[in-house]
Formats: sequence, structure tokens, C-alpha cells
Amino acid sequence: MQAFAYVHPENLKDALASLSPNWGETDVLAGGTDLLALMKDMIHTPKTVVSLKGVKELKGIKSSAAGLEIGSMTTVDELMSNAAVRAYPALMQAAAGIASPQIRNMGTVGGDLCQRPRCWYFRQGFGLLAQKDGKSLVENGENRYHAIFGSGPARFVSASSFAPALVALGAKVKIASAAGEREVAVADFFVAPTAEGQRENVLKPNEIVTAIVVPAAAGKKSATYEVRQKEALDWPLAAASVVLTMKGTAVAKAEIVMGHVGPAPVAAESAAAWLAGKTITAETAEAAGAEAVKAARPLNGNEYKVQLAKVAVKRALLTAAGIKV
Repeated sequence: MQAFAYVHPENLKDALASLSPNWGETDVLAGGTDLLALMKDMIHTPKTVVSLKGVKELKGIKSSAAGLEIGSMTTVDELMSNAAVRAYPALMQAAAGIASPQIRNMGTVGGDLCQRPRCWYFRQGFGLLAQKDGKSLVENGENRYHAIFGSGPARFVSASSFAPALVALGAKVKIASAAGEREVAVADFFVAPTAEGQRENVLKPNEIVTAIVVPAAAGKKSATYEVRQKEALDWPLAAASVVLTMKGTAVAKAEIVMGHVGPAPVAAESAAAWLAGKTITAETAEAAGAEAVKAARPLNGNEYKVQLAKVAVKRALLTAAGIKV
């Protein structure tokens, strides 16, 4: 690990003032569950690390009739222990999928959204596009855990556990810099880079995610379903979060978002539209899952993920509808 300066501000103003306008010079330390590994592998070599652990403005969960405001430094364990969050099953189930007690206690909601891709080519220093001599290492390489959606050069998968649920719930992220604040829909927070030097989200080097705002869940049913190789600490191979607005026993409106299958969460808009006016049954959930993966473009080693994503959508829909899976 390269030597670095360590800054421990006690308020957001001082934290923002410590950040550089250039990538690579400063890094923000939240829970540290990802950043420390990146620094040990020399993928990140900041001159200064700015810890947010003493910034009280970034902690806690506020609940109101309008919904939730989750401080970015709220830990996964604190999220799961909060009574107000229980009204959002999709969010609770996504948190429950983080099986490690250590990560639940140290990892933060903001850190989960901002963690870097787990692509092994990226982690070995070949960049987000995983290229060598201008050619993709992924297309004909070891790609069994890579994206099945997306037409661009980026083939990593978004690593965030909470992103699919937050996109389906219509959440926004609050972002601050020394120049001011802005809000961005979680659906627009993640991007698929098309050139080297671009990042996988819209954050600038001198910005910090301060909170996540989730609209009220009253009258909606939601669920998250993840498919992984093992129940112990492991990242999902595919996931789906759904939010259903019902009219009697029929779906008035559906949101279906798949995770771990593309560089950003993938909204299955055609499947959601197809569900409108239908009752959730095993048959309609199966058909919606099939519709959700129609646009998949698997690589030569990960076609199996198409079936997993289809199953994740089906089972998330059945779980949200209260049908045993």
C-alpha cells in the first residue's frame, strides 16, 4: 500500500474542503470495506484519504410521511435495525443478502452505492473497460461473472446490493460539494463508461453522497430476490427488485429492476408494462421474467445468467405478491 495522509474531519464542510478536484489525489473513506482492498491492490493510490466516520451530518435515518432520508454513513446493520425501513421489504431483503456480520457493521449505504466494480480485470489494473492494446479482455476471456446487458465496451456488473431496490422505489441520492448540493435519481446515478478515464457513476472527485431519499411506500408491495452460488458471503450472480402498485388483485403499475447483470441496474420496462392489469400468478410471473431478459446479450461464458435473471424476476414478483416461492 502506498503511503498517504489521513484526514479526519468532524463536519461535512471540512470534509468537502479536503477533497481534490482531480481523481486519484484524494479518496473518501466510508466503511472502508472496499477502499482498503483497492489501496492494497494499488488500484487506488491516493495522496490523501478523507475519513467520514466523524461527520455526524451523514449518519442516521429520518422518517416522515414523505418517506425516508437515509444518511450515507448509515451502516447496513443500522438500516436493518430501523423500524421505519421495514415498510420497504425490497430494501430490507437486499440488506439481508449481505451475509457477513462484519460488513453489515462496517459497510455503509453510501459506500455500497459507490463501491467500485468487482470485475477481476479492473482489479488487476486493466481499467473499467478491461482492455489491453485497445482490445477487450472480456469478450473472449474469463467472463462468467460479467454483464449480459449493454451494448457498449463496459462489461463489468454494478456491484451495489441496494441499487436495484432503490431504483425500483424511485429513490434519489443527495450529493454535496464545496460549491453546493444537487439531487440525482438513483436510476441516473450509475452510468456505463464508454471510454477510459470515465467512471461508473456521476460523482465528481470533489463530491460526497450525503443521503438517499426514498419516497413513501404506502400502498405498494415490494421485494428483492437474489441468486448466488452460496449463502455465505458472496455477491449475487443475478438479482431483481420489484415494486407493485395494486388495484384490487391486479397490478396497476410495476417497477422491475435487475442487478448484477449490467454495468448499471437494468430496468425491465417492457416486462413492467406487460404486467399492468394482470394478476400475479406463477404463470404471469414466469412470463414477465422471460420478457425481462429478452434484450440480454450474454458473452460466451455467461449465458447461464440469463436464466438466473429470469428466475430472479419471477421470484421477486411472487414474493412481493405474497405467494410462496
